[in-house]
Amino acid sequence: QVRLVESGGGLVHSGGSLTLSCSAHGFSSDSYDIGWFRQTPGKEREGVSCISSRDGTSYYAESVKGRFTISRDRSKNTVYLQMNNLKPEDTAVYYCAAGLRLVTTLAYDYWGQGTQVTVSS
Repeated sequence: QVRLVESGGGLVHSGGSLTLSCSAHGFSSDSYDIGWFRQTPGKEREGVSCISSRDGTSYYAESVKGRFTISRDRSKNTVYLQMNNLKPEDTAVYYCAAGLRLVTTLAYDYWGQGTQVTVSS
C-alpha cells in the first residue's frame, strides 16, 4: 500500500525537543520533494519545512527558522524534522507530504495521517 507514515509526536515542555519521522511505504521517496505542514483547529494549514529531491535544499517558515531542521535518509526512505526549543505555538497536528514538484508548486501526490505535537508552557 502506498502511503506516508508520520511518527514521533508527543507532549513536551516549552524549550524541549522532538524529532518527527516521515516514512514512505510502497514507493521510493527519492524523486519526491518532502514537506512538513501543520494545522491547528480554526487556523489555516501552515507550511513548516520542505526538502528538495534534486539538490537537498531545505526551506523553512520564518516561525521555525533556527529551531527546526529537516533532513533525509535515503537508505531508510525517511525524512526527519528535528524540532528544538519548542514553543506552545508549535502545538499542532504535523503532516508530511510528498510531491514531485512540491517545492515549486505545493502540489502533493501523497499525504500522511498526521502526528500530534503538544507543547506545554
